[in-house]
Amino acid sequence: MNRTTKLLTAAAAAIFLISAVWCAFILLRPEKEGRRVRIVQDGRTLYTFDLSKEKDRTIDVEYEGRHNIIEIKDGRIRVTEADCPDKICVHQGFLTDTPIVCMPNRLVIEFEDSGENDAVAG
Repeated sequence: MNRTTKLLTAAAAAIFLISAVWCAFILLRPEKEGRRVRIVQDGRTLYTFDLSKEKDRTIDVEYEGRHNIIEIKDGRIRVTEADCPDKICVHQGFLTDTPIVCMPNRLVIEFEDSGENDAVAG
């Protein structure tokens, strides 16, 4: 290997390492304290609360005879059970920056500030 090849290889490795560390930081960072959560069903807000102040509990949300069981535990929230056929909402796990969505039951769990940076159509 000549000197140029070694330098390019080292630069590529450094860029890869920095990118990997940055991605890990973004994906694994702890949730922000005091973030407000909104549970919305069919466009109507059912619950709004601050996860950092909420006690551990479960919430049963019904839609046309079907249910979603929502768990709040250790300042985090997730869907633990659902009557929907695909159970994507259950497999999503705890809420992150990506909302939890159950399309068949028209349920969305999201941070209140999740849409602050969205563009406004006019």
